[in-house]
Amino acid sequence: MLHAVVPAGGSGTRLWPLSRAQRPKFLLPLTGTESSLLQSTVDRVRLLSDPDRVYVVTGAAHAVDVARQLPDVPGDNILVEPSPRDSAAAISLAAAVIAERDPTAVMGSFAADHLVQDGGAFAKTVERAMELAATGLLMTIGINPTGPDIGFGYLRLGAPIGPGYQLDAFVEKPDQVSAVEYVSAGNYLWNAGMFVWRVDVFLAELARHRPALHDAVRTLAAAWDSPGREALFSQLWPTLEKISIDYAVMEPAAAAGKVGVVPGDFDWHDVGDYDTLGQVLKAADKVGNVVVRGSGEAILTEAKRNVVVPAAGRLVAALGVDDLIIVDTPDALLVCPRDRAQEVKALVEELKQANRTDLV
Repeated sequence: MLHAVVPAGGSGTRLWPLSRAQRPKFLLPLTGTESSLLQSTVDRVRLLSDPDRVYVVTGAAHAVDVARQLPDVPGDNILVEPSPRDSAAAISLAAAVIAERDPTAVMGSFAADHLVQDGGAFAKTVERAMELAATGLLMTIGINPTGPDIGFGYLRLGAPIGPGYQLDAFVEKPDQVSAVEYVSAGNYLWNAGMFVWRVDVFLAELARHRPALHDAVRTLAAAWDSPGREALFSQLWPTLEKISIDYAVMEPAAAAGKVGVVPGDFDWHDVGDYDTLGQVLKAADKVGNVVVRGSGEAILTEAKRNVVVPAAGRLVAALGVDDLIIVDTPDALLVCPRDRAQEVKALVEELKQANRTDLV
């Protein structure tokens, strides 16, 4: 049985003004159903894990909303970070807490803001990763590229091993020319940030490459059920290095031949911006307009391929416009071309610089 960890952090600035610091994208229903991205992720891992083996790592600002959305997940399994310290701290803390309860457990880590609509194919892929993790490899799951995307890191495959491959190397996000070369070569997968390993193996690698982080999370986990936990958090958490799990553990472990990869044979989407959302969700009409479920209505006349979010409870009407993003919320309205969706985060930075924290 898998111990499934769901890191739920980040503010989703490219999905502003729908996603805010106090209610980020993983809490929002961006799946084409009433379920939030977080709920969809937990439903998916429930194919592999009982509720008492599902863990969510989230910030203090979101802990109450997470608990409300996931009533079947035990309260002790919602691990609350006092402040964000990046993915290495979050995932390592979960691994240490699980190791206190089950020292040789197999753990998987799956981000709360990814969308996978074929849960069965996802579960079969994770089971293949678990098979190799049982042998002592740190496993990652890669996605077969659908094209030369420069928005993802890549995984270079090595020799076949069991139901997967040895991982030859993690590769940073490429330029367009390199991305075309990777996809053409046929031995690269997208890095989806999904991991599977035995907690004892992972913690040994963490101790080897980031001993201070290892010692801190093991100390916190050992005191998890004690009255001194909060004091230890106040003392230790601010000292932890801010670093991603890839840089902290996976890349050096891969260089030592200790990482494997299995290809994910399922559609996977990192719902990072409104253009991606428009590609993922079913169009509302025959001309490609996507209307994200909200409290308002939309009327689109002589308009094509727009992404509309009527979240302010009123009517959004568009006439004679194509390829736009229109997001209507009670206190902010966003209008921009779909091909500039990645730049929405720059607006959030401008608001921060103007001290408009009420809007971010």
